[in-house]
Amino acid sequence: MSLFAILLSFGFVILALFLSQAFKLGLGRDLIITSIRATIQLFIVGYILKMVFGFDNPFAVILMLLIMIIVAAENAAKRGKGLPYIFWKIFLTISFVEIITQGFLLGLQIVPATPQYIISISGMIIGSSMVIANLFLNRLKGELEMRKEEVLLVLSLGGSIKQSIYPILKQSIRSSLIPTIEGQKTIGLVQLPGMMTGQIIAGADPIQAVRFQLLIVFMILSAASLTAIILGFLIYPGLFNRHQQLDIQAWK
Repeated sequence: MSLFAILLSFGFVILALFLSQAFKLGLGRDLIITSIRATIQLFIVGYILKMVFGFDNPFAVILMLLIMIIVAAENAAKRGKGLPYIFWKIFLTISFVEIITQGFLLGLQIVPATPQYIISISGMIIGSSMVIANLFLNRLKGELEMRKEEVLLVLSLGGSIKQSIYPILKQSIRSSLIPTIEGQKTIGLVQLPGMMTGQIIAGADPIQAVRFQLLIVFMILSAASLTAIILGFLIYPGLFNRHQQLDIQAWK
């Protein structure tokens, strides 16, 4: 695709700007900033990946993955601002999910151990984990605000902090996974996913593209589940003080 074609595709942004202005949605500034950021970030990443692929050095790949995890953890941590060590808990969660998932793929030789495969697939894993972490934290905060009295009642009756928070934790985990699960139900019927579409456009056999897409679907489902569960059990002890009292005032 030529640079001129990219400039022409900016017409979609202009259409969105026109609709925002016509219906007074107030999204014009956000649309412009988002479009500019996306363009700059993608081109920068494209050039970085070109260099990393050229080096074919494991340390360069590890550094790239580390940066991706840090950025993802920093983004998700904003949802849990005020919670103790929230950045590190998210960082550890995403890192663990990445290691487990990539270890499975590479250990069983499902995908080749090349920078192109490792970084591309890791981007999907880390991105999915970041989204799930955001959804989980947002849902957990809402559940705690609505069901605070329920937690306090269980504690006042002598229940442990795990007993008091577990129903809320379970609901928050379940709710954070629903978008991922529902999105996969209509895959192939309503939408052709990115991996499959990209391969077909590149000229790959559609059946081979389907196989790769199934790999991504199963991988994302696993990564999402691991992220929500691990993060939930890392976070809940920090919701209580040393006297086993619910303490979420600092959570912004």
